[in-house]
Amino acid sequence: MTGTKTSNGKYLSTLTALPGGRVMGKVRQVIGLVIEVSGIRPFIGEICYIRSTNGSAFIAEVVGFREKCCLLMPLGDLQGIAPGCVVEPTGKSFSLRVDELLKGKVLDGLGNLLDSGLPPLGPDDGEEYPVNNDPPNPMERRPIDSILSTGVKVIDGLMTCGEGQRVGIFSGSGVGKSTMLGMIARHSASDVNVIALIGERGREVGDFIRNDLGEEGLKRSVVVVSTSDRPALERVMGAMVAVTIAEYFRDCGAKVIFMMDSVTRLCMAQREIGLAVGEPPSTKGYTPSVFALIARYLERSGTSKRGSITGFYNVLVDGDDFTEPITDAVRSVLDGHIVLSRKLASQNHFPAADVLNSNSRLMLNLISPGHRDLAAEARKLLSTYESMEDLINIGAYAAGSQPDIDRAIQKRPELLKFLRQQPEENFALGETLAQMEKVTY
Repeated sequence: MTGTKTSNGKYLSTLTALPGGRVMGKVRQVIGLVIEVSGIRPFIGEICYIRSTNGSAFIAEVVGFREKCCLLMPLGDLQGIAPGCVVEPTGKSFSLRVDELLKGKVLDGLGNLLDSGLPPLGPDDGEEYPVNNDPPNPMERRPIDSILSTGVKVIDGLMTCGEGQRVGIFSGSGVGKSTMLGMIARHSASDVNVIALIGERGREVGDFIRNDLGEEGLKRSVVVVSTSDRPALERVMGAMVAVTIAEYFRDCGAKVIFMMDSVTRLCMAQREIGLAVGEPPSTKGYTPSVFALIARYLERSGTSKRGSITGFYNVLVDGDDFTEPITDAVRSVLDGHIVLSRKLASQNHFPAADVLNSNSRLMLNLISPGHRDLAAEARKLLSTYESMEDLINIGAYAAGSQPDIDRAIQKRPELLKFLRQQPEENFALGETLAQMEKVTY
């Protein structure tokens, strides 16, 4: 038996190596999301074409192996697949044509145009990029030494971000994550925005593009959409396509802002894939490949020799539990985090950023001494009031007892007014600092 297996493998390799030689496989069975195929020897990540019973072809990717079969997952519907359908390996992994012409366009998870009224890229336009790129070499990353103005006062003033920094926006559902992304996309000092909407509801996609992003924001943005109804592999591929587009603009020397909503739904899609191919679940049902994906994916943003990708990643916190595994894993990789508070949102305070629980790890390396003093004073006023809030609310604090508390109470209305901002408002960094000085001193 051993000799037969060796001979079969040798003949298969010989046939494949012949000029024009192609080896076809056949579908054996479909179990859930996984297609078992025999007769071919592809590599992990290879793209294959499967001919359905109605003659059409669709794309699938190799995700694993089981005994003598390879396991494929579809980048589309499984309708029309039957035992015996022909499978043709391409010998290539998934790649994408990228170009400046993508600005202002909305793409699906495979890089196809969703807006039929716009012309697609031609076969000779732009460059071809593999979607599974490696992160930049750590020794080739430029230091992060320039402030990136977002136009959002609470971020620029109290959680200042640098060009190439990676920041997480953490909250439960319905607390204003998408609105904050829209504000950053419209008002930030970037050359181009790349926005990945992964696992979102279809209604939310349209609302985000029309209301949060707007016509002005869309003109200098590329939006990649893979909604919750799409197959798990397509949702993962959509995230990869989006960051590949961002890498192209970075390689062109651009200052890119990459925004993703949400990392949590990307992890859920990867969990579906892992469980389907037999990967054992570990922490709260998430498979080990999920945590490997998080680190590799988030490391693809940042600075390079020529340009930068500043990442803002929405993380949907399950049950408002900020210690759940995905939140913990993402926060450990990123360079800062913005926590959105349901309590503030219920008080109609937007953006609902919880300043005292948010942090930019690079802020002190970027800002001037004057800015540092203003931010420290604002945080001190907020912290002093919060520590005594219960006593103040029930009238147990006697005015005049402690000067610091009296000052925190006096300054609080002005400080809260400064922290609020309408989505259409845009503030330059200098204007933000001038307002901070006025409300803190």
